[in-house]
Amino acid sequence: MTPVTEAESGSGVTKGTLLVVSGPSGVGKSSVVRALDERMQFHFSASWTTRSRRPGEVDGVDYVFVERDEFEKSIAAGEFLEWAEYSGYLYGTPRKQVLSHIDSGENVLLDIENDGAGQVKLSYPESVLVFILPPSLAELERRLRHRGDTSESDIKKRLSVAGSQIEEAHAKFDYLVTNSEVGSVADEIVSILAAADSP
Repeated sequence: MTPVTEAESGSGVTKGTLLVVSGPSGVGKSSVVRALDERMQFHFSASWTTRSRRPGEVDGVDYVFVERDEFEKSIAAGEFLEWAEYSGYLYGTPRKQVLSHIDSGENVLLDIENDGAGQVKLSYPESVLVFILPPSLAELERRLRHRGDTSESDIKKRLSVAGSQIEEAHAKFDYLVTNSEVGSVADEIVSILAAADSP
């Protein structure tokens, strides 16, 4: 797919699309994102974080690892499209990095949570927000149990969070897509973006 055509900038380059994909834990977002990447060209923006780098992670690829004081200064300066704190660590998407790719005609994909998606929409109204739904909460529970690495208490917590996320998604997201089969979901999202690309 070609970049979304918007009003041409002074350089004559048409802007790319900012696609935000969200969904509850266990819904298959990572698989959908991989399938999308096979169908379109996306730039994946590396989020900033204040947590320590884990074995195998590459700075600037998996995340940009920064100290908390640097992150907080960037918050105060309004340099993030979205940011949030989880388990005592800060995570955020740098505005300048994302918009520079969009302005050069690249499509950018963000895989973030509901709250972050809402912040992105406020910061960049042209973004396209897609929420991935499970076929049912019962199917979501089955997928979480199938992982084999999630405790019973964690499964219950994730299902409770998922219910809340799904409820608010109807008001917050541009499109809701049910993940019954990964390839079909990716195709549907590509069609959504193609339709948005049409005059």
